[in-house]
Amino acid sequence: MKFTRPRLPYMASDLEPVISTTTIDYHYGKHEQAYIDNLNRLIEGTEYEDMNLEEIIRKSSGGLFNNASQAWNHIFYFFQFSPKGLKEPAGSLAEKITEQFGSLEEFKKKFEEAGATIFGSGWVWLSCDDKGTLYISQGSNAENPITSGLTPLMVFDVWEHAYYLDYQNRRAEYLHRLWDIVDWDVIGSRYNF
Repeated sequence: MKFTRPRLPYMASDLEPVISTTTIDYHYGKHEQAYIDNLNRLIEGTEYEDMNLEEIIRKSSGGLFNNASQAWNHIFYFFQFSPKGLKEPAGSLAEKITEQFGSLEEFKKKFEEAGATIFGSGWVWLSCDDKGTLYISQGSNAENPITSGLTPLMVFDVWEHAYYLDYQNRRAEYLHRLWDIVDWDVIGSRYNF
């Protein structure tokens, strides 16, 4: 198999109480593994077999795109968290957030609103363009800003499987609590301006 599910940089229990061990085991363990298994099956013997994951996302459609993008999205999502990470942005990212949104608090409010108002399943993204301008966007299903030429910086998963075991239908509470485990050092390392 070409693609594998990377080991998380923390223990499954380390994000509690924001994300439970049960959710990590189900969401990253079983759900993410299914996307990777499907992706490997779908690329076997095709032109996509030798491409990296970002190339597959840019060039594919249908079921292949859905599995490739969901595999990438989940890794990106889980690897931005840390139980002891930097709690606020620093450097050029902090400056840009303040410049564009007025404050970190106002940015968080807009980001949470974007996540709470997605109808159905999807993702809420913070991305930037090649000039460093920041964008908050909603993505339905497996949508990813890579396909629009943007660089993803941060994402919150708003598929029900991401939060239902821990928060039931309280999506807004889940989105608000994620700030407690976001590692802004990771997010800042993705912003190269």
